[in-house]
Amino acid sequence: MKIRVLGAFGGEGLGHRPSAFLVNDRTLLDAGTVSGALTVSEQLAIEHALISHSHLDHFAGLAYLAETLGFCETGAAVTITGIAPVVDTLRWGVFNNILWPDFSKIPHADVPVVKYRTLVEDVEQRLGDLWVTPIQVNHTVPTTGFIIHDGSTGVIYSGDTGPTEALWRAARGLQGLRAVILECAFPNRLGPLAEVAKHLTPALLGRELDKMPVNLPVLIYHVKPQFHEEIAEELERVGSDRVAILDQDRTYAV
Repeated sequence: MKIRVLGAFGGEGLGHRPSAFLVNDRTLLDAGTVSGALTVSEQLAIEHALISHSHLDHFAGLAYLAETLGFCETGAAVTITGIAPVVDTLRWGVFNNILWPDFSKIPHADVPVVKYRTLVEDVEQRLGDLWVTPIQVNHTVPTTGFIIHDGSTGVIYSGDTGPTEALWRAARGLQGLRAVILECAFPNRLGPLAEVAKHLTPALLGRELDKMPVNLPVLIYHVKPQFHEEIAEELERVGSDRVAILDQDRTYAV
């Protein structure tokens, strides 16, 4: 499985793009940024957008991806995929002809550039060349992590979350897992804010390590750009060589 980091951050800054990953060139895993990291031809190859939750920094790139698909008139389309509350929010709250055009009817209702698919929680389902299991995590809006594999290797992706349980329980005993992709938004001094916002700090992340499958590398994303150096220093003190911050624009083979 090939995972390209389009955006590694929990916000936007100079050289910092919001969270988005491209799996095997065809499937977006969250979509905080798309057109800011991909050429038009690369965007046209995307078939699925697997969205963890309906916060702007995880789906904003879909607005401009839809526009690219609509303007190019190639017949390419993207299917926005997630649990029902996520799909419904994007369908009715974003692509609603008020905030943004309804691309499920563009260029025509019978050949739209945006389609929708609802996943069942806690059930493994086929998505293109991948298998995906959405599992609820602990955030302020309905949010899932995902266990994703291609039949031989896979990863655990956290979505935005504070301390959580179900995702780690579901992963125990699974074969072929190669990494955990886990959020860490705030430094330790903002622990009270992280608790309210339901995000992780390095200290909270350290406690999550004991819940995860043993020995898996833990790749950190969703660091707020203004706290990057501070969080990086604190992660080094977590005391585990398993933990590393993801590199934006890098492609990981897992």
